[in-house]
Amino acid sequence: MVVDSKDPDLLKLELVNVPGGAFAFELAAKFCYGSNFEITTANVAHLRCVAEYLEMTEDYQEENLIFRTETYLNEFVLKNLDKSLEVLCKCDGLDPTVEEVGLVDRCVDAIAMNASKEQLVSGLAHLECHVGSGKLHMHSQDWWVEDLSALRIDHYRRVIAAMRRTGVRPESIGTSITHYAQTSLKGVERRHVWDSGPFVGDDQRMIVETLIDLLATENITTVTLSFLFGMLRMAIEVDASLDCRIEVEKRIGLQLEMASLDDLLIPSTQTSDSMFDVDTVHRILVNFLQRINEDDSGELSPCGYDSEGLKSPSHSSILKVGRLMDGYLAEIAPDPYLKLQKFMALIELLPDYARIVDDGLYRAIDIFLKAHPSLTESECKKLCKLIDCQKLSQDASSHAAQNDRLPIQMVVRVLYFEQLRLKSSFSGGGSGGCGDGGLSQRFVCNSGVPSSCVSPQRDNYASLRRENRELKLEISRMRVRLTELEREQGLMKQQGMRGGDGRAGEHGRAFLASLSRGFGRISMFGGPAAEEKRRRKKSSRSSQGSEGKKNRRRQKASFAYD
Repeated sequence: MVVDSKDPDLLKLELVNVPGGAFAFELAAKFCYGSNFEITTANVAHLRCVAEYLEMTEDYQEENLIFRTETYLNEFVLKNLDKSLEVLCKCDGLDPTVEEVGLVDRCVDAIAMNASKEQLVSGLAHLECHVGSGKLHMHSQDWWVEDLSALRIDHYRRVIAAMRRTGVRPESIGTSITHYAQTSLKGVERRHVWDSGPFVGDDQRMIVETLIDLLATENITTVTLSFLFGMLRMAIEVDASLDCRIEVEKRIGLQLEMASLDDLLIPSTQTSDSMFDVDTVHRILVNFLQRINEDDSGELSPCGYDSEGLKSPSHSSILKVGRLMDGYLAEIAPDPYLKLQKFMALIELLPDYARIVDDGLYRAIDIFLKAHPSLTESECKKLCKLIDCQKLSQDASSHAAQNDRLPIQMVVRVLYFEQLRLKSSFSGGGSGGCGDGGLSQRFVCNSGVPSSCVSPQRDNYASLRRENRELKLEISRMRVRLTELEREQGLMKQQGMRGGDGRAGEHGRAFLASLSRGFGRISMFGGPAAEEKRRRKKSSRSSQGSEGKKNRRRQKASFAYD
């Protein structure tokens, strides 16, 4: 450089882009002047790169710095997992020279190969211990799982890919990814709904996207469901790419039946949206149903059951998800900012056979109606149509019959199906009913699936139980009638006090008449006992009328004879 400068008065040289900076150059200068220093794992990467920069090859001196560093790497570093990992960590800040000399690739391959060898040796040792002692010993966790968290994210990705190629256990890789995410993302705080704008830097976003991409490209399936939900929340927080979020949602959808309610309660980051991220849960549910359809491969009965009955894995999974979604709907229903369309979309997404009983759905809809009093009558009707009144339990039916928030059509349907249920219970076990069995049995029978439905025994206990249920239902109906009449009476009094022209009275009488006709129609669906009672009354009246006519004729005849 002095010769090339052609400046006789040159007193200062400026070295540009020296790998390792002043620290590495000082070590190289000490080597040139014969000063003693030790090559270690902490400085070998710097020495190798600065020697490459200064062209300290064998052409100028035997056993030059490049030769010395390569010897140390081959004999001491690359044969040991711990030292290879430490040298790879020291490669930060040495780009691009460290890539040009191939030091990163050699350290990555050495880490993967040594990890694979250690697992193989530990596995053989475990096998010998198991055969010799006859006792089962658990595998100890690989020590390098935590140490890998110190790597830069791009180096870490290359190490995981190399481990997959060399056959490292997937469980160890999954544990390593989980630990890396917990270590590198622990400083990311949850963003509130009212916060706006970018919240975290590009480094954390890159870490999230890289880890999610690793799960997809390396086909890693050993991570837990809670970790996937954590990565999904983190991807939302750091505003990761849509492809990353979709990938995590697909993986969650593959095992949604094992999720908990707290997992689904993902806070929304949109300022003008609801409190919870309903769209994300909707997409997860779509992925789950697609998996169910693929598993069933179109061989289901119209009710969704396979030929083996109710014990198929897919049906068991969808029943669990049905209960999970009912709980989720009940949790998000009180949100005043939740739109009716999103709420209904979640309900309509699940098929009918996902719920044996609609009590959970009824509870969620009732909470939504209470939290959204501004809904129109047509919207309430549309929402309540999603409830199958035949699948409501006795307690839910009694509550619905007295619920003022429900449309009158919904109440009428509930009372109608309760009448049918009573009629079925009184008629006993016939060809078309399931008797007094549970709701799940009755639903299976109505679906046409072969099952072991049997009629109930007509003992005293069953008879008392049916009478008790009939009395409760009658009390519920009377309460509904009384509530409607009191409301209409109060309305007529208010309008009468205001000096109305009588139209309110006529309107009230018309309403009472229509209400009486409506309940008259409902009473037509009474049980056999009520029908038998009406026939007896009719026959007694006709017999009394005929007897009266005969007596009058006899009296007339005797009078004429006298």
